[in-house]
Amino acid sequence: MSFAVAIGAVALITPAFASAAPDDGTDVADRGYQRAAKAAPGKAPSGPNPYLALVKDRDKLDFAGWDRALAYKSKTRAQQKAKVRANAGAAAQQPILHDEEEPAGIYGGNDSQADAEVVNKFGTAKGKNPKARILGQLSHQVVPISALSPNTEDDGSIPLARDTGIEGSRGAIRTTGTIGDGPHGSAGSGSGDFDFYKIEVQAGKQIVADVDGRGLADSIVEIWDAEGNFLAGNDDENASTFDSLLRFTAPKTGVYYVEVAGFLSIPEDPFDSGSGPGADEEGAYQLTITSRTADVDYYSVPLRPGDVLGVTVKNGASHIDLFDPSGKQVMGSSQDASSIMPANTSLPGGGNALADHVAAVAGMHSIAITEGEGLYDVTVEAYRPPLEKEAKPQTLFLDFDGQRLNTNVVGGPGVRTLSPFRAFLGRWGLTRADEPAVVKQIVKTVKENLGSDSLAKNGKAKIVVRNSADNPDTFGNVNVSRVVVGGTIAESGINTIGIAQSIDPGNFGHEETALVLLDAISDPAGPEYSLNTYLTPASNRITFVGTAIGNIVSHEAGHYLGSWHTDSTNAVKNVMDEGGDFAGMYGVGPDNIGGTADDPDADLSSDVFSLFEGFTGTEDSLNRIAFGLTSK
Repeated sequence: MSFAVAIGAVALITPAFASAAPDDGTDVADRGYQRAAKAAPGKAPSGPNPYLALVKDRDKLDFAGWDRALAYKSKTRAQQKAKVRANAGAAAQQPILHDEEEPAGIYGGNDSQADAEVVNKFGTAKGKNPKARILGQLSHQVVPISALSPNTEDDGSIPLARDTGIEGSRGAIRTTGTIGDGPHGSAGSGSGDFDFYKIEVQAGKQIVADVDGRGLADSIVEIWDAEGNFLAGNDDENASTFDSLLRFTAPKTGVYYVEVAGFLSIPEDPFDSGSGPGADEEGAYQLTITSRTADVDYYSVPLRPGDVLGVTVKNGASHIDLFDPSGKQVMGSSQDASSIMPANTSLPGGGNALADHVAAVAGMHSIAITEGEGLYDVTVEAYRPPLEKEAKPQTLFLDFDGQRLNTNVVGGPGVRTLSPFRAFLGRWGLTRADEPAVVKQIVKTVKENLGSDSLAKNGKAKIVVRNSADNPDTFGNVNVSRVVVGGTIAESGINTIGIAQSIDPGNFGHEETALVLLDAISDPAGPEYSLNTYLTPASNRITFVGTAIGNIVSHEAGHYLGSWHTDSTNAVKNVMDEGGDFAGMYGVGPDNIGGTADDPDADLSSDVFSLFEGFTGTEDSLNRIAFGLTSK
């Protein structure tokens, strides 16, 4: 039996993540799934905010719970900002109104960067308007869906996959299945059950795999190629459900395999149905697989170097991709995390997704709107870095004296007292007499990462780095942010190594706080996060400890100067990498000993966004920070 339904237009970019290059996906971290248990809907997530924190063990973070919390807070924040803007009324600059030119139901009019519709008169230059509103529509395509009878086990590998009959340019099936009924479920070998489905798709067509739980409370859906390369996967469709929805565009014509599993039992070897790590979530599900042409609408706007761009979308679309003039994706987003930005940011928020970018080069930047169907409403705004017009540059004050502070600003429980930096020196085999030299090395490292490197990137970047050993405490003054270096997890009430107050593209908030706690990184040798793991008699302890802490300080300050986390699972070393590759962040060389001649200089660099935080594309971390420090 078959019937026809309208399938919404969907994105050309996988919404959750896609591996930068196909691999066998044998490690869960390589696929971007959290290992920690998820808070139930309506319950607060445990642990620190993973977008802001550098933690000891990333595998204990509840990203799904925090995504739900951020979505709720962002919606509330957007409503509050809307009231402020409404009160401004006619006094506020009205945006350009751009109506999509591509007619409804038509494909190919603005479906590529080359055919992007130009938003005329937009820009931050004199005589231009830095605000625009785009009204458009994602066309839907009716695809006949054929009912497919449930699979017969064992179907837990590529060789055993059920042939769906989908082939060519379009087609769809709907079926039901059960995770746990195969020979490797909890009632069998216990290694974990998964179901594979075979499809054949033409290059450029989109595969949409939609899993709805019918007893399977938390599903995962993945796509593999015929050679067994992991291509893409999705755990949760959005912040309001544990069901899964995956969109993937076929890079070439050929055979692909959709695999359904339960959280968190996924195959290590797609050719072996018994290769799971254990039986976890089990239950019945409904699966719809569609192959089709997806509508995507491209628009282009001119940006100048340093322009801070924010784009939101609401109503009939839920994903935004931003591209620089070379065509490189600089951010893809299916979420609104604006609540993580400071209260005084000028960037917009609200709706289904928010993407931001700090332009590195002049030229036409593209905006792609995807995922959904029907009418959508896009807000596009660009701003110059606010310090560009201020007389005082950004000052960063490093506080080593211990501090009594309200940790609420970084998600803590309230007023706490943190021990001074000098109290931890002995845990690295140093003495209090070494404190001036270690502090000097920390300051030197921060000045290089945020100062000289930023100046090389942007000739107008300037940051003044002061510290409590040599300068009076000026935190509380205009354009002074701080990093408190000291204290413990128990003292702060926050289970982290470091945490920042916000992520602030463009650096709109100039008086913020970050913490770098010292108990975990001074633990006895063994854990990857402890500096002692890399210290031996061959180490220059002062240089290594000072450099490593300087990089952590730069990481946390880097957040409130404009940068998100980047991927620590790949070969690119970036100071903004999320926890997971501590040796890389600390600058440990090939000999795995810190403070020796082969130690590299860990820097801010270009890297793909963290696999765990819902963004795709490449962030130029140094560029974001350098232009946020633009000085008059």
